Amino acid sequence: MIFTRDPRLIFVLNDYAQGQPGSTASGAPSPTTMGGQPASSPQGVSTPMTVKPPTLEQLRDVAARYRLHLSDADLASFRGLMQGSLASYARLDQLAEPTLPVKYPRSPGHQPDPEDNRFGAWYWKSTIAGAPEGPLAGKTVAIKDNVCVAGLPMMNGTAVLEGYVPNQDATIVTRILDAGGTILGKAVCESLCFSGGSHTSDTGPVRNPANPDCTTGGSSSGCGALVAAGEVDMAIGGDQGGSVRIPSSWCGIYGLKATYGLVPYTGAFPIELTLDHLGPMARSVSDVALLLDAIAGPDGLDPRQGPDVRVEPYHAALSGDARGLRIGIVAEGFGWPGLSEPDVDEGVRDAAHAFERLGCEVRDVSVPWHRDGPHVWNAIAIEGATMLMVAGNSMGTNWKGHYTTGLLEVYARGRLEEADELSETTKLVVLLGQYMQDSYHGRYYAKAQNLARSLRAGYNAALDQVDLLAMPTLPLKATRIPAPTASREEYVARALEMIPNTCPFDVTGHPAINVPIGLSAGLPVGMMLVGRNGSDATVLRAADAWQQHLADTFSPAAPALARA
Repeated sequence: MIFTRDPRLIFVLNDYAQGQPGSTASGAPSPTTMGGQPASSPQGVSTPMTVKPPTLEQLRDVAARYRLHLSDADLASFRGLMQGSLASYARLDQLAEPTLPVKYPRSPGHQPDPEDNRFGAWYWKSTIAGAPEGPLAGKTVAIKDNVCVAGLPMMNGTAVLEGYVPNQDATIVTRILDAGGTILGKAVCESLCFSGGSHTSDTGPVRNPANPDCTTGGSSSGCGALVAAGEVDMAIGGDQGGSVRIPSSWCGIYGLKATYGLVPYTGAFPIELTLDHLGPMARSVSDVALLLDAIAGPDGLDPRQGPDVRVEPYHAALSGDARGLRIGIVAEGFGWPGLSEPDVDEGVRDAAHAFERLGCEVRDVSVPWHRDGPHVWNAIAIEGATMLMVAGNSMGTNWKGHYTTGLLEVYARGRLEEADELSETTKLVVLLGQYMQDSYHGRYYAKAQNLARSLRAGYNAALDQVDLLAMPTLPLKATRIPAPTASREEYVARALEMIPNTCPFDVTGHPAINVPIGLSAGLPVGMMLVGRNGSDATVLRAADAWQQHLADTFSPAAPALARA
C-alpha cells in the first residue's frame, strides 16, 4: 500500500514504469528516459509557476516585519520600482535549470507490506542495477530516505514531504551504480532526520534485530536494521549528530562518519550546512571501505567540499596490520552523569587496550573540550537547522552548488500546510531556534561556530600525541522504543539523549567509526575510533585490524559483555 495522500505520486510512478520521462510532484520534467540515457535539457519555455507582483497589503506585511514605517504612497512607489526586477524572475521561469543525471533504468517499485518488512526498516523497494562490472559488483545497497533516487518516493520520515518523487539521482547514488552496486530501495529514516532514536518516522518505529522491543538508533534507523539483519550488504547513512554511528553501535555493525566534505552531500536533504555528512554502513570494514572508495571525492556541486578534499585508496589500506598505531582513550568520553552505563564503559576500555595485542601503544588522554562539545553542537544544530532546514525550506541561500528545487517546493508547501505533522523533536528545535534568533539575533550561533575552532583544536592537540582517539560510541545500550502513549518528555529524551560522544565530531569534521565489540544483556556495544581530519584510511585500517584479529576472540573483563 502506498503511504501517500497525494495522487500525483501514482502518476509519477506510472510514468517511470511505462518507460516514459516522468515528472516530480512539483511538475518538473524528468532528466532521463528509462532507456538510461540522460535527456537533453529542454530549450525554450518552461513555466512551472509564475511570479505575481506583490499587493500593497503584502508589502505592508513585509515592511512591518522589518520595522519599516512606510505610507501607502511609499509602498506604491516601491512597488513600481520592483517591476524591472520582477521581469528577471519571469525570465527565470522560462529558463531550464541544470539537473543531476539519471543513468540507469529502474522500476517504480513498491512500498513493502508489513509481513515483508519485519523490522519496519524499508520505506520503498525497487531494484536498480548498476554497471555490469566494478568494485561494488555483486553488492546490494540500501539508501537512506533523505537521499534523492529518481523515480522513487522520498519522505525523509515525515508526512509533510508526502508526494515528492525526485527526478534526479544524488551524486552518491550515481557513483554507487557506476561502481557496479545494486540498489534495493530506500531505508526508513527518522522524521527530518532529527532523532537519534528510531520512533519518530511517520511510517512507524524501526525495530532492532537484536531485540525488536528496542530502538535501532537513528536517524539512519532503517539502514542499521537492514544491514544488521543481512537484508543488504551495505547502506548509505547520514550524520549530523551521530546518525551513522548511533544505529551502527546499537545494531552491532560498522559505520563511518567520514571527514567533513569527503563525501558529496549533493542531492540529499540537509539539516545544517556545516554539520551535514553522508557515510557508509556495513557488517564488515572491508565493505565500508569499498563503499567509501566508490562515493568519496569532490563533485563540484557541494559547498561542503573545499579545494583541499583529499581522496585515498581506502580498501587498499586494509592490511589487517595495526602495528605502531598510538591510541588514546579519551577520559572525558566515559562516565557521563546519569547516562553512562558501567558495562559499556568497562567494555570499551578493555576493547581499546586489546589493541596492545596487535602491537599498538594504548594510553589515556584528556580532552577537556570534549565535555563542551555537545554545548557547541546544540547552538549550531538548533539555530542552524531552524534557519536552513525549516525557514530555508531545506535549501536556504548564500551558497554555490546544486539546489534541489523540486524538493524545496514540495517540502515548503507541506511544511506550511501541515506544520502540525512535524515531529516533537522538530517542533522543539523550531520553537527554541526561532526564539534564539529573534531574541539574540544569531549571536550564540555565531559564537558557537567560533568556538568550534577551539573544539577542533582540543582534539587536534590530543591527536598530535596519538593517531586515534577511542571512547564509547554511545554511553548506553539501546533503549526500549517509547509506547505510542509516551509523554512528550519521554519521546524527546529517547530521541536525543545518546549523542554526547558522537555530536562533537560533526562540528569538528574528524572521521569517526563505530566498531562493534560485543553484546551486553543481549544488546550490541560499540567503540568509536576517531582520527585526524583526512585520515579516514587510518581509522579504517585500525577498525579492520580489530575485526580481523580481535572480534572473534575479544574477552573483556566486564562480566556482562559477551562476544557478538
